[in-house]
Amino acid sequence: MTESAITSPCINVCAVDAQTGYCLGCGRTMGEIGGWVKLGTQGRAQVLAQLPKRMEALTKQGKLGPVQND
Repeated sequence: MTESAITSPCINVCAVDAQTGYCLGCGRTMGEIGGWVKLGTQGRAQVLAQLPKRMEALTKQGKLGPVQND
């Protein structure tokens, strides 16, 4: 049986915003980051689905670069 790589949104910018608890690089919480492997495929997919909204919120709060309107 071959192990497949576990997808991670980590971009190696690991700084957690104290106000929101979200990583400024990927948008995950410390609990999500620490338990990423144990979340399983479905759990990781659920977290991944929330990240764009979290990152947008961080941007709107001025914690990241400007909001991009496509």
